[in-house]
Amino acid sequence: MKQSIIHIALVVKDYDEAIDFYVNKLKFELIEDTSQAEQDKRWVVVSPPGSNGVTILLARASKHEQNDFVGNQTGGRVFLFLSTDDFWRDYNRMVSDGIKFVREPQKQDYGTVAVFEDLYGNLWDLLQLNSHHSMAQRTSD
Repeated sequence: MKQSIIHIALVVKDYDEAIDFYVNKLKFELIEDTSQAEQDKRWVVVSPPGSNGVTILLARASKHEQNDFVGNQTGGRVFLFLSTDDFWRDYNRMVSDGIKFVREPQKQDYGTVAVFEDLYGNLWDLLQLNSHHSMAQRTSD
């Protein structure tokens, strides 16, 4: 049996402001933006450049109780992990584009990492894994 996770839903306040952040600030690719008029929703999918893995479904909060989770889907823990092939290139570009880093870059046993916030406050790791790390080996195939 072979299975895979293809999308992660990220609850957002507004489709267009989320698209603007992910496409123009993080430089993600807009994979799909399709209206689902019968549900008053849009199917909005973004992905890091050059990625062939999991994509992010930007899902607008549609119920009052969902609004409480915008920006805090994991109770303040790092939620998503953005791997890069050049940490300092991406870190410096993100800082110059106004991305807020809440933990400065650090060298760890597994690689270089810093924590940033998305437009709603969800925490992300920006990381470049060492070549000997098991996930780095898996993603190079």
